[in-house]
Amino acid sequence: MVSQVQSRRCGSQILQTINAPLLVVWSLIRQFDWPHVFKKLVQTCTLVSGAGEVGSVRQVFFGSGLPGKTSIERLERMDEEQHINVYRVIDGDHKLVTFHVTTSLHEVVENGNGNKTTLVVESYTVDVPNDSNEKDTCLFANTIIELNLKNLAIVVEKMVCGKKVDQDFKREIPLDSLWQM
Repeated sequence: MVSQVQSRRCGSQILQTINAPLLVVWSLIRQFDWPHVFKKLVQTCTLVSGAGEVGSVRQVFFGSGLPGKTSIERLERMDEEQHINVYRVIDGDHKLVTFHVTTSLHEVVENGNGNKTTLVVESYTVDVPNDSNEKDTCLFANTIIELNLKNLAIVVEKMVCGKKVDQDFKREIPLDSLWQM
């Protein structure tokens, strides 16, 4: 779903179902300084200010071969009861500056059998770079978010099964095709 938010801004919403209880998924989403645990494109993350509470700022470092190397992001909301996390990109050397992301978790009971899954909803708005258009910008952002959410599902489902979570999953998908924008 691609929608024009304002002139030269666009946004979208991506959904991912994860076969795990909400609190297990939340245990990763709520860790503002841990995006590299499930985001393929993030190599490392350092808190620049704060300790992970609202107002904290992190510097995210991307892997080699990407069009940008860093992103500076501020945590704007962390709702422990409603399981909502909101952050905004405030600086960086990439094209998605002003990226504003809201992630919310929703518990779902599957097929009446009592198995709990989690629906992750990630929505965003972003300014369209001068050298791009709304459609291409949303396609680029959607691809990154979809990749991140699929990896979140892999990591969480491994955790639930008691399997070791390692960094090998970061090598599974070639990244070259993402950076045509």
